[in-house]
Amino acid sequence: MPDPAIPPVPRDALPEDLRPLHDLGMERTGDATLIGVMANAPEILRWHFGAFYDGLFYNGHPGMRVDVRTKELLRLRLSRQHGCQFCNRFNTVEARKAGLTEAQVEAILDAGAAVWSEADRAVLALADEMLLQNMEGHLSPALYRRLAAHFDDGQIVELGFIAAVLTGVAKWIFTFDMVNREATCPIVRPAVAA
Repeated sequence: MPDPAIPPVPRDALPEDLRPLHDLGMERTGDATLIGVMANAPEILRWHFGAFYDGLFYNGHPGMRVDVRTKELLRLRLSRQHGCQFCNRFNTVEARKAGLTEAQVEAILDAGAAVWSEADRAVLALADEMLLQNMEGHLSPALYRRLAAHFDDGQIVELGFIAAVLTGVAKWIFTFDMVNREATCPIVRPAVAA
């Protein structure tokens, strides 16, 4: 169970507009600690789930060009390898809603699986470069060419930015102990002296 130093705002103390986020977290994952801690700065919670997700991620902002299925593919690959239980439970539901098949969800860590198109494989490779675990991540000329065969430069920038925000938020939620960590999580809690 998450054990954040910053106390989560209880559901009943949340502003009315943020209660549905808490309820959705509970429904999808059984835990809304992340929502409660973020609610200590409600404007950040609103930005994250509003401007970032509703605007950039789900293409509510004019000019966003990458389809949501591709962004969900990127997000699920990142979260499965980062090991955020909240994220994985939530993202799996959203990936299916966006069009990833059950076989694709099951093969998310196997870029060589027959279920992937070449465009999908290029996005999975980009996700691997953006991982918390990859301190030497690099958009090499070879990876750029793979991506450019399916996406224009603006779309590649969009995918990279989305991955950067997701990866940065993953580091933050682990550091602030807002989510349960799975075995793949590269950020471990330090041992506490008795």
